[in-house]
Amino acid sequence: MVPLSLRVPVPFEYVFPHGALALGVDAQVDFDRRGEGDDQARDKDSGERIWVVRVMDLDPEAGRFGRTTEVKVKVIAPHRPVLPTSSVPGYPPSVEFDGLTLTPYVDSQRCKPGGDCKARMAYSLRASAVKPAGVLPAAA
Repeated sequence: MVPLSLRVPVPFEYVFPHGALALGVDAQVDFDRRGEGDDQARDKDSGERIWVVRVMDLDPEAGRFGRTTEVKVKVIAPHRPVLPTSSVPGYPPSVEFDGLTLTPYVDSQRCKPGGDCKARMAYSLRASAVKPAGVLPAAA
């Protein structure tokens, strides 16, 4: 039986073939724990904290057809990931992710009750760490 929370390991280069720039890191909020002092979400399997790293996908096709170039990757770690310093002043740092996994799901937010449904296949990304990017592949 395939588990409902299928996590498929994927190489970083498969998801971000043109690279990614880190825009920021935030704690993921667990809204069921609000008001308890520490409302950060925890991973169900390990109990570790969940951090959301926002990145800009450098794929030139990423912004086409109404898609956004910003992608969120959940990093499971005990402490806030530290983003590397940028090698180009004034620009966000180029990053890669270790232990990257992809979880497919059906996004039904566009479905209206009793009518039009524009559900789509989507995926979420998780990783074990964020690190400075290595050498990016040459443009084809």
